[in-house]
Amino acid sequence: MQRERVAADIYVFRSEMYLQVTAGVVVTEEGAVIVDTLPFPKETKALRDFVRRRCPQGVRYVIATHAHADHTYGAYLFPEADLIAHRRCREHMVRFGQQALQQAKHQTPALAEVELRLPTLTFDNTLTLRLGNKTLVLRHSPGHSPDVITVRVKEDKVLFASDTVLPVPYLDLPGGGNIEELRQSLRAIDVGSLENIIQGHGEVLLRGELRNTIQTSLNYLDCLEETVRRHIAEGRSVQELLKHNIEDCGCSRIPLNGMVQRLHQANLYYLYKQLLGEPLLPPVPQGAARRTVGHAS
Repeated sequence: MQRERVAADIYVFRSEMYLQVTAGVVVTEEGAVIVDTLPFPKETKALRDFVRRRCPQGVRYVIATHAHADHTYGAYLFPEADLIAHRRCREHMVRFGQQALQQAKHQTPALAEVELRLPTLTFDNTLTLRLGNKTLVLRHSPGHSPDVITVRVKEDKVLFASDTVLPVPYLDLPGGGNIEELRQSLRAIDVGSLENIIQGHGEVLLRGELRNTIQTSLNYLDCLEETVRRHIAEGRSVQELLKHNIEDCGCSRIPLNGMVQRLHQANLYYLYKQLLGEPLLPPVPQGAARRTVGHAS
């Protein structure tokens, strides 16, 4: 696991075990706030040990930016803290969480000790959290999935963007993702007021990269939809569509150890099926992104 300090009291942890998923720690004089956890207990325990050393006041809040396993499975390790999430996140976890966890444990023995923890505090649109010398603004940011939220640390001009911002936008269409909502959520990010964006997976973005990154993501979504619609109009098969390369939409295929190409293929496949009104499952043979750890994010 890698640790990076992005401001005086803000740290980012990036998993080396699963698709460079990120978690954050915001330290205040009244306790710490954790933004997402890491999927495997080994890494979240290391994060917890760091917080205990750095902030003796303990953890006051854990924020789950959405219900996907790679962002929530470590929450059980902080029973003393309130768990905050969007209302739809809690609803999704109540409906599907336990079954998905059991399946994940069967596939991935390293998750054996994980316990599902449900959010204790939920909201719909915006929630402002003040703790010590920090103001955290939590805002609904749907698109990747219906329940995604972002967390802005006002004083430090840092945005935990969750999976709204990724090395390549990913639409969890089987889970309720929506391409137009993701466009709107990306456009709603006020890059001029930020110094850093922490992506849900991958590297921390610096001030000089922010505007171009958001525009590249918007351009990608436009290219994605145009490509799928053109293939449908020409009567071409989904197998032909999946030969399309992510670089043709202006994104590098290098990030996340090359997994971005598979995420691109999943986007193509699911959007193709959605526009044709066909069932969205099963995933593409190459390995579409799913919500259980051990497949893709």
